[in-house]
Amino acid sequence: MKLTRKPYLLRAEMRPEARPDYAAYPYDIPAVRALAEIEFHPDVTFFIGENGAGKSTVLEAIAVALDLNPEGGSRNASFRTTDSVSALHQDLRLVRSAYRPRASYFLRAESFFNVASYMDEIGSPGPSLHACSHGEAFASVLFERLRGQGLYLLDEPEAALSPSRQMAALRAIDELVRQDSQLIIATHSPILLAYPRARILHFDAAGITELAYEDTEHYALTRDFLNHPARRVAQLLGSPDGN
Repeated sequence: MKLTRKPYLLRAEMRPEARPDYAAYPYDIPAVRALAEIEFHPDVTFFIGENGAGKSTVLEAIAVALDLNPEGGSRNASFRTTDSVSALHQDLRLVRSAYRPRASYFLRAESFFNVASYMDEIGSPGPSLHACSHGEAFASVLFERLRGQGLYLLDEPEAALSPSRQMAALRAIDELVRQDSQLIIATHSPILLAYPRARILHFDAAGITELAYEDTEHYALTRDFLNHPARRVAQLLGSPDGN
């Protein structure tokens, strides 16, 4: 039987001594206000929810608590272009296993340009990420730079990937999992969410709830739209023929 080193991260929980200001960001976000404990799947944990629901805010706080750059990159990425990081990481306590990952990385679509610029500045080996398209650069990090026995946080990776690249990303995620990596991913992608060895946590006004894949809005809406595209487009455009 293959011995596994995972999980590296067991859960994130609010510190008992935390005294958050619930009228201020990020605690004015309902899901963040209700956050008590998040238990991570040994393989993949997905954060889902509408824009502004708090999933990326919580993912960023976990990254900072892991000593990762809030704008993305590894622990060695020592640059900062903004001071907009919330104080949530100060109130979080990460509970880890006895194992330590060989590598950690925060891959964030929103600020990936800044990471690519930093890598050029320090003379990172390999071709410049600015020498290819945003999607190609993002894919090269996901497919070529992340290795086994890692703890990886991905924030909306589908934003830079075509549907076919998202399917390739699904294979890459599985390969990382099989090589003893653990991933936490904030996403809107029904393709990525289909990964079978995962926990899906939904962020909304009621808090944070675990869902099965088929119970997610991402799955239901995508399936309905693809089964009835003409009808749904006509409804969205407010006319029976879609004109």
